[in-house]
Amino acid sequence: MNKQILKNLIIENQEFLEETDMIVRDYAIEKKANYVFVGSRRAGKSYVMYGIAKKILSKQITQKHILFINFEDERFIEFTAKDFNLILECYKELYNLKPILFFDEIQNIKGWEKFVRRLADKNYRVFVTGSNATMLSNEIATVLGGRFLIKEIQTLSFKEFIRFNNVKLKKNFEYSSQKHEIKRLLNNYFSYGGFPEVVNYDNKREFLSNLFQKVLYGDIIARNRIENKQSIRLLVKKMAESVNDETSFNRIKNLIKSTGIAIGTNTLIEYFEYLKDGFLLFDLQNYATKFSERETKKKFYFNDNGILMLFFTEDKAKLLENLVYTELRRRYNTDFYFYKQNYEVDFYIPKKKKLIQVSYTLNDDRTRAREVKSLNKIMLQLKIKKSLIITYDDAEEIIKTNDTEITVMSLLKWLMK
Repeated sequence: MNKQILKNLIIENQEFLEETDMIVRDYAIEKKANYVFVGSRRAGKSYVMYGIAKKILSKQITQKHILFINFEDERFIEFTAKDFNLILECYKELYNLKPILFFDEIQNIKGWEKFVRRLADKNYRVFVTGSNATMLSNEIATVLGGRFLIKEIQTLSFKEFIRFNNVKLKKNFEYSSQKHEIKRLLNNYFSYGGFPEVVNYDNKREFLSNLFQKVLYGDIIARNRIENKQSIRLLVKKMAESVNDETSFNRIKNLIKSTGIAIGTNTLIEYFEYLKDGFLLFDLQNYATKFSERETKKKFYFNDNGILMLFFTEDKAKLLENLVYTELRRRYNTDFYFYKQNYEVDFYIPKKKKLIQVSYTLNDDRTRAREVKSLNKIMLQLKIKKSLIITYDDAEEIIKTNDTEITVMSLLKWLMK
């Protein structure tokens, strides 16, 4: 690769860092650690890295100390692993300094792991991002020799979404006129999700549709050389229709088969793993079943409401449960489940002994009775005294029995906690 091009890129990114204001996202990092940031395309990994670079600038560390490279830049189209040393050579020819290194979408360069491991061994501080979940695998962790912390960057939380809309939250906003503005933002977040760029688009659905096509065809189908494109598209569609329902791959296979497309269960499972690697879909196990049976029937959720919304417009119950799921992933990573044993509760966090039921509204008496009964039955089974129902409306109350207490809380209040 041409050295002059590399030097131009290094300086371009330093100037961008100096000239651009950043909204700080809610990610804390260790002061001396190296990081691998992973997550879906357009979730904001690059933005998080720029934010970290801005945050560490000081009198001792200026923008000249920052070496930021984005490997999705078209000027890296012929770049290979053997060219990595050129980056350091070009930097040394520009500055007599030891850089802090930021490598964006590094998974595009085969063999990147050994290079960044060598940098860490030489006590460089290194941050890298990638859009492939296989970067979370034990194999990558082994190659990196425990020198890096791996952190997933998700789409915006609702609090971040408010900041990205240039709204400064007032103290006790829920009692002021600002509450109407916040509820309008919640409606947008509920329907179109938290991809940072969606804030900038009037036609949000078009942006999300283009993003979905890029992830499905560019990151999943092309990367994994999938020839049966229609079957994986149908798999995504059927999983969208199954959000908030326990289902199995065998059932999904039969649904796809009814459209005239034959596909095996094992192939579907393989396709799902590709979708999971691309941070498009995730699964949730039933805590109440035996460990050996947890893979048989699961629930499936999307990484962001904006992508799920592409498959339907009016099923608000699915959108609400999916949104609660994504927030729970943000708070508890993967350490939560659903709980189904005769009765069902949507989410169970074992370490916190928390049960959460999700219901769009409790205004209907039959819905209210069903949700409360399910919670009470499982609370008694698990010997849990308190639990939570999240609704989309503003209803708030505490439902007490002799042995249990159920708090009904609005989605807005829960997201702001």
